[in-house]
Amino acid sequence: MQEPNPGLLRGLFPAAMRRPPLPAWRLEVVGQSEVTPRMARVRFTGELDGLTWRPGQDLVLSIPQAGGEAARRHYTIRSFDPATRLIDIDFVLHGESPAVRWARQAKAGEAIEARGPRGRTRIAEDVDRHLFLGDETGIPGIFAMAEALPPGAQARALIEVANPAEQQSLSAQADVHIEWLNRNGERPGPSDLLLDRLAELAPSPENTHAYVIGETSNVRSQRHHLLAHGFDKARITAEGYWRPGRIGGHDHV
Repeated sequence: MQEPNPGLLRGLFPAAMRRPPLPAWRLEVVGQSEVTPRMARVRFTGELDGLTWRPGQDLVLSIPQAGGEAARRHYTIRSFDPATRLIDIDFVLHGESPAVRWARQAKAGEAIEARGPRGRTRIAEDVDRHLFLGDETGIPGIFAMAEALPPGAQARALIEVANPAEQQSLSAQADVHIEWLNRNGERPGPSDLLLDRLAELAPSPENTHAYVIGETSNVRSQRHHLLAHGFDKARITAEGYWRPGRIGGHDHV
């Protein structure tokens, strides 16, 4: 029998089918707390020896549903301490999705399955300046990356939130300036709120890496703006965390 052609097989099967499976972890809830009125933090533990995480990456959580099925959702790791085997994941409490319902009532001792970490959103190590753009869904990743920056690094973050009560404090070694953009009653989703401020700010692309995360259409318009104003494609990490009508998953922009 003739051996199959590896090149032909690569063409027949999509890349996702060729990737090795993500590591699986059993996470047990330690507790749940309020970060802001619209964000809850669930702390997990587990047998996590060997888990390798870069700030900005996420886990694929299998969220239990009422019917006994599981909903797969991507959630960025807010923090991970290998010594104590503790993982914090923050959930934005908007809508009535399976993940929101579960996070609101997560109890100590509950267990769920997670796979990962995964994702290409992580700190660029060959620049001195960093530009973070996002909405509240991007805060866990933005804060995790900003806290990982070394002393001497410079960063600016433009973050869109519902109102001032959703603003959070950051403890970082680097020089990080955060500007909060409040929707003040407007619904989250496609808008020019952050894009307009980005245009006013006119950040220099010199020795700067931009991380653009949040609602997909906003991420796309902000990325296009950066490209039109001197940023190289290689100096932009862009990922749509959500969009109206989409259930689960991320969009690579």
